[in-house]
Amino acid sequence: MTRFSPKAALLVLLALGAAPVSAQGLTSSALKGLDSRAPIDVDADRIDVLDQQNQAIFAGNVRVRQSNLTLEADRIKVAYSRPAKGDPVIQRLDADGNVRLATPSERATARFGIYDVEKRILTLIGNVVLTQGTTKVQGNRLTIDLATGRSTIDGRSSTGQPGSRVTGRFAVPDRNK
Repeated sequence: MTRFSPKAALLVLLALGAAPVSAQGLTSSALKGLDSRAPIDVDADRIDVLDQQNQAIFAGNVRVRQSNLTLEADRIKVAYSRPAKGDPVIQRLDADGNVRLATPSERATARFGIYDVEKRILTLIGNVVLTQGTTKVQGNRLTIDLATGRSTIDGRSSTGQPGSRVTGRFAVPDRNK
């Protein structure tokens, strides 16, 4: 989900006032290069289709899968377009309540989530916690560019105003081995 480099980890640690440490053990995101054209599978306890508004609302234990990405929430609204010929095309997913994002190597939780399928941008908002192995980063907003693998975590509130600070705990390898 996020791409950690030793330089980025060092900058985060310096910003937090910590002494620099090696960022060994941090790996590239499993989401970099995610094929946003891969099929999207959704299952839930209930679905309401608002066809005139080009929306479907899934509720209750909602799970969305695309390639190696899994998004879960209490409720997910799917916005789609309907071409003249062919199947509907999913444009955006808005997740609300107990949002959980998982890949083979990362986990993230938040209050809300937005997956803009067309722009290939995934955003989690509200008490975001991102874990990768023993590394843990917290903030208020996580934005992931699925095309480049670049991720940004900041403390801005949902209105864009300054909120809390970003915090992190990074694994330090045992150099005595």
